[in-house]
Amino acid sequence: MPFKIALIGAGSGAFSLSLIRDLCLTRSLEGCTLSFMDIDPARLDGSFNLCRRYAAELGVEFRFEKTTQRQECLDGADFVINTALAAGHARLRAGWEVARRHGYRWGGSLAIMHDEAFWINFYQLRLFESIAQDILRICPQAWYLQVANPVLGGTTYLTRKYPALKMTGLCHGFSGVYHLASLALGPGYDQSRLTFELPGVNHFLWLTRLFYQGQDAMPLFDEWVREKSAAYFETCPESDDMGPKPVDLYRRIGAMPIGDTATVGGGAWGWWYHLDDATERRWKENPARWWDGYFSWVDKVARENARISADPQACMTDYLKPELSGEQMVPLIEAIALDKPRTFIVNILNRGGYVPGLPANFAVEVPALVSARGIQGIQTGGLPPLALAYTLRDRVAPVELELQAYAQGSRRMLEELICLDPWTRSTDQARAFLEEILAMDIHAEMRAHYR
Repeated sequence: MPFKIALIGAGSGAFSLSLIRDLCLTRSLEGCTLSFMDIDPARLDGSFNLCRRYAAELGVEFRFEKTTQRQECLDGADFVINTALAAGHARLRAGWEVARRHGYRWGGSLAIMHDEAFWINFYQLRLFESIAQDILRICPQAWYLQVANPVLGGTTYLTRKYPALKMTGLCHGFSGVYHLASLALGPGYDQSRLTFELPGVNHFLWLTRLFYQGQDAMPLFDEWVREKSAAYFETCPESDDMGPKPVDLYRRIGAMPIGDTATVGGGAWGWWYHLDDATERRWKENPARWWDGYFSWVDKVARENARISADPQACMTDYLKPELSGEQMVPLIEAIALDKPRTFIVNILNRGGYVPGLPANFAVEVPALVSARGIQGIQTGGLPPLALAYTLRDRVAPVELELQAYAQGSRRMLEELICLDPWTRSTDQARAFLEEILAMDIHAEMRAHYR
């Protein structure tokens, strides 16, 4: 039976095209309706045209829709994917400049010097909540896939407040385990024969078990750490997910940080590797340069999307090869819609005690069996004591405080959130920074919210 997928924030040409590629390569989903929604008509048109042309080149039939009205997009939807960024990169970077003047720097500053900064999360949480309310009113049986950040805060907040909402949060950070496996097992290993356990929360995942072809592969990784990691560090990029800092954390904590856990994309945790420029050089870390490169890449992709969209002669499959992206959205939709049970890494509340020691009413990132029955979390063996302690202190506590500040509109609680930051040295520093952020012209709505 044909079904409808609604894509909120479809103006992101790169993401939308990658999603269409996966749909085109999943022939069991052919014939479904794809509804693109974005508030920017120009970006929407560009993304819509790219995706229609891609499907046409591959000879796959979909029913395409586009709209700037969310209600129209959601009408009749069976699946809703949210990739939207309500406050863009310019607003994020403007806040970072203020933060740096007040003594904040990258390195474990998870609510400030991170793309999940509290002044960005405010607009994201407000958007998430309005989408959830619309889904429950317009298409209450639809599955909501939360892909836009903050996945952790958004999943925790929405699933608590709207228990009737059928939702999960998705992130590709866990796939960093495949990079680790290529180093431990060699680049020619069969990914389908790899199994692993990564308990934790979004952007804070720890590899505790690794098996290949049914055999424990952690000894092979330990061998790589002892005998080959030093040579790898000589040539790996700065802020690499298998660089000196993540490997040192593995030696200290007894579990390997995966994906964004200790990299710049996850807030460059922990702060003690970033005390000053000399310390960062010692650990081959450079968050400032990493972010400059990231924003340059985003701008380049946007320009290339616009160029390809405007060129009717461009070959779409040359631009984006017809190969599965590795993202989970389309396989998860197939598993639910066609009742094809599979295991995915998802963000859901910990009410089944999937990660022992973490709160039941807080979102964890764990394996789950997904089918027409829904999303059923799978029990993990939990985290080693140090990883659990750091998770509670540096992820659970700040997110809980931020969500309470948002729910209550409390400026004082927002100030306390800033006081939790490792770079805060006094309440005066935290208060002065907050007031300057709130005083910015672009934050009139946030200023009114946080009374």
